[in-house]
Amino acid sequence: MNVADSERMAGLLKKIGYTLTEDADRADLILINTCCVRATAEDKVLGQIGRFKSLKRENPSLILGVAGCMAQKEGENLIKRAPHIDFVLGTGQSSEVARVVRSIELERKHFIDISNVSGQWKVESGQGSGSSSQCFPLRGGQVSTFVPIMYGCNNFCTYCIVPYVRGRERSRKPEEIFDEVKQAVAEGFKEITLLGQNVNSYSGGMTFAELLTAVDKIDGVERLRFMTSHPKDLSDELITAIAGGKNICEHIHLPVQYGSDKILKRMNRVYTVEKYLKLVEKIRKAIPDVSLTTDLIVGFPGETEQDFLETLDFLRAVKFDAAFTFIYSKRSGTPAATFDNQIDDETKHRRLEELMKVQNAISLEKNLALVDLVVEVLVEGASKTDDKIFTGRTRSNKLILFEHGNEQAGELVNVKISQAQTWLLKGNVIK
Repeated sequence: MNVADSERMAGLLKKIGYTLTEDADRADLILINTCCVRATAEDKVLGQIGRFKSLKRENPSLILGVAGCMAQKEGENLIKRAPHIDFVLGTGQSSEVARVVRSIELERKHFIDISNVSGQWKVESGQGSGSSSQCFPLRGGQVSTFVPIMYGCNNFCTYCIVPYVRGRERSRKPEEIFDEVKQAVAEGFKEITLLGQNVNSYSGGMTFAELLTAVDKIDGVERLRFMTSHPKDLSDELITAIAGGKNICEHIHLPVQYGSDKILKRMNRVYTVEKYLKLVEKIRKAIPDVSLTTDLIVGFPGETEQDFLETLDFLRAVKFDAAFTFIYSKRSGTPAATFDNQIDDETKHRRLEELMKVQNAISLEKNLALVDLVVEVLVEGASKTDDKIFTGRTRSNKLILFEHGNEQAGELVNVKISQAQTWLLKGNVIK
């Protein structure tokens, strides 16, 4: 979500004459787009703000801005803590970044706006009748890109800050989304990921399944993905759409968060382990080659050793292809921050290690089953560590490494898997 927002802000700034640079020492404007889902994210932001203080001292004309979720949460406190910050923009005001920068260029004074948390981006696609207030996203990458379909969240999980800093759910109009997808295709992107805090609750005049099917029919879309899905809203209609789609990838990220009914209830996840397992069974029956990934939190307040053991059993039963695992991070302003029986750090870290050990074994087992199979891979480009090795992903979102021949980023190639590791696969291109 932050990548997509950053691309939109970069697009707006391009319209007023700015170009992107990776060299902070030479920058005229530094914009930090923030997250506050976990404490570590906030700590990184504060570290960056401190780092840029010396740059500001050396170059007083440098403009330093903070946007995004942490800006929404902290507001004026950020400037009180770090007066060298020029402006703070909340999540609903990010589309005003160009106007704010222009005003600071003319009149050097602090600017803070965290109002209108339910504000919404308008994206000019070049296909429709966009107004001057809209913007072209300045997209990164060569092959894959994000297209937001909705903003905000209505679920209010007890551990989560998102509804408070992103606002309630707002869905974009289908025509806006179609235009933006066409724009991305025209720019050369092959893979589109439809993005939302909970895409399953999309309500822009059609169901999410209908929207996904419509985007699948747009010329030039070679791979179509989506994230993220809340289990309580994943419909039979959506499962059918994925199973019957031409370019819809056989990968579903389905965050479960925990494997015990007691903790799920305390998290306000509104489903049980049994309902989740039945949903997984339904998905795998309809889409036999599906890859399922998830999010898991350990150390939630009130978590007992028995709850944790139930979660390990749950993992062994589901057999996710991969899982993003997190230690519970107390977020002020959320109900869980005030819960009794907070878990100590030592226990949290021990349980995380045990959880990862079980999941890593399952992930390796899943990948080993793919050895000697031929899979379709979308080429992403050279490896960061070896330009003779190229990387790509399967439709099921498995990372593949292979020796580079004549392949180019954006091509679809067939690769025979020769080696499996926990997090990736290696293979050879089949001519």
